[in-house]
Amino acid sequence: MSEKVTFLGLGVMGYPMAGHLAKAGHSVTVFNRTHAKAQRWIQEYGGQEATTPAEAAENSTFVFACVGRDDDVRQVTVGPEGAFHSMKSGAIFVDHTTASAQLARELGGLAEERGLAFLDAPVSGGQSGAENGTLTVMVGGATEPFNKTKPLMDAYARAVKRLGPLGSGQLTKMVNQICIAGLLQGLAEGLHFAKTAELDPRAVIEVISKGAAQSWQMENRYQTMLEDKFDFGFAVEWMRKDLAIALAEARHNGACLPVTALVDQFYAEVQAMGGNRWDTSSLIARLEALKQAE
Repeated sequence: MSEKVTFLGLGVMGYPMAGHLAKAGHSVTVFNRTHAKAQRWIQEYGGQEATTPAEAAENSTFVFACVGRDDDVRQVTVGPEGAFHSMKSGAIFVDHTTASAQLARELGGLAEERGLAFLDAPVSGGQSGAENGTLTVMVGGATEPFNKTKPLMDAYARAVKRLGPLGSGQLTKMVNQICIAGLLQGLAEGLHFAKTAELDPRAVIEVISKGAAQSWQMENRYQTMLEDKFDFGFAVEWMRKDLAIALAEARHNGACLPVTALVDQFYAEVQAMGGNRWDTSSLIARLEALKQAE
């Protein structure tokens, strides 16, 4: 069934996600701060452009957003020209931004006061997952709006799961990023060790990737790590943003994240090397630089 849909934010993730909704037959209105990108999206997928989030959301049953940080989410929801001011009663706002659980609960309460529903639904899978429609979506919020929205999210995801009440999606994304940070540091150290031990690191990966050490990061990042190629993928600055959210939540709930805190500092060193926009697998570049400095 075709639905009237709004998508706010046409970045690396939002652009293809909105495209999948259009290709699934939904009537999509988009908003993006950069007008040229919105026009390019319309030329590729059809649909309409609005000049503000409020205008974009006016007649839609479902409003999706994928922006940058907590403040960006507030701006497109409850800001002066935010979507909450124009959404019709019963409409559902789905936030795909990786943000704080506190923000999800805050906006969920404000949405309820306006007769709206809110879902926090961060995603994992990166740019390739968004483009290929194979994202994983972690959702927090009430069951009824989730059930209504899941068929739409299926257009760009291979796994969509409700984890609990508001904030649960964001908390699950924090777990995701905590695990990835540790995996990448371990993979970086393993490859660095293999090279230093004068092993053929590709042969090593060929063997150990068939056993218990296997991971998505190993399969998809070891080659570029060995080639010192990092100008793609999920940027270090965004990973540090995500880790900061997880570390702040840990301070609040009492969880102990010593490895996460350490890897976050390693990423700060990568940034100091000029790697702010490098892929998160660039942790190996830090190890190679330390070795050369000995």
